[in-house]
Amino acid sequence: EVHLVESGGGSVQAGGSLRISCTASGFTSEDYAIGWFRQAPGKEREPIACISNLDSNIVYGDSLKGRFTISSDDAEDTVYLQMNNLKPEDTAVYYCAAEMPDEDCFRGRAIDSDEYDYWGQGTQVTVSS
Repeated sequence: EVHLVESGGGSVQAGGSLRISCTASGFTSEDYAIGWFRQAPGKEREPIACISNLDSNIVYGDSLKGRFTISSDDAEDTVYLQMNNLKPEDTAVYYCAAEMPDEDCFRGRAIDSDEYDYWGQGTQVTVSS
């Protein structure tokens, strides 16, 4: 069974940086993508980025490209999200999720959370002003 665990969340002041991690296990195929999402209280879940395990193609959501960077370490089965110049409005629970098979990310299509079947428990990121 696919298992995803996020870590590295915490509190940071505005303008600071944080890197959160998603450690994945249980895949029976190489055909999957890992995505990062976030959800703030009272708001809809927002896609951030995805990375395809097939060809390492990366897709970013519309609003966060430039400050957030997704990367992966295949040897560690870990996907990272580097977040720079954080703002109070970045405060949210950040989730990683797996799309299996990878229908969208390797094709460069927009990230659709409904296509992601496996989710981690989330990690809280709080940015203070």
